Amino acid sequence: MSDSKISEEILYRGRVLDLARETHRMPDNREAEFEVVRHSGGAAALPILADGRLILIRQFRPAIGDHILEIPAGRLEAGEDAAACVARELQEEIGYRPGSLEKLGEIYSTVGFSNELIHLYLARELEPVERALEPDEFIELQVMSLDEALQLVKSGALRDAKTCVTLLHYKLLSEK
Repeated sequence: MSDSKISEEILYRGRVLDLARETHRMPDNREAEFEVVRHSGGAAALPILADGRLILIRQFRPAIGDHILEIPAGRLEAGEDAAACVARELQEEIGYRPGSLEKLGEIYSTVGFSNELIHLYLARELEPVERALEPDEFIELQVMSLDEALQLVKSGALRDAKTCVTLLHYKLLSEK
């Protein structure tokens, strides 16, 4: 519990998230109520092929009712290490096992209403394995160069936040 939180009432418990109503003491000493989505967090990785091309995925996302271009990612299971989570997701979603994972950092996805923390990685030395999509996953692989991916960010065609941040991190690293 943070220093500002006075109380919390769980309004909904779900498989993926919980919804809480929280009362916090604000910096001016007033009390205010907030609805907060509680999430176990996630891990995501930018897969980089031996020739330098990237693997993004085009996936149907019911929350937006459309397909979106993004990097492979998944929800952390209770007690799961973020690197293990992302390695599992890479196998399931794109059919590759990473030989190396380089942690880029962590981001909060939407701090206005959620505590979801996403761990970001680069995945290299990819070894092909059998894909194991979950029954509700519809994923197409999209292989492209970093410049092509960044052009999609620039044009607004790539709008997934974790993917934009990871691509920008990778671009900055590649300039060193």
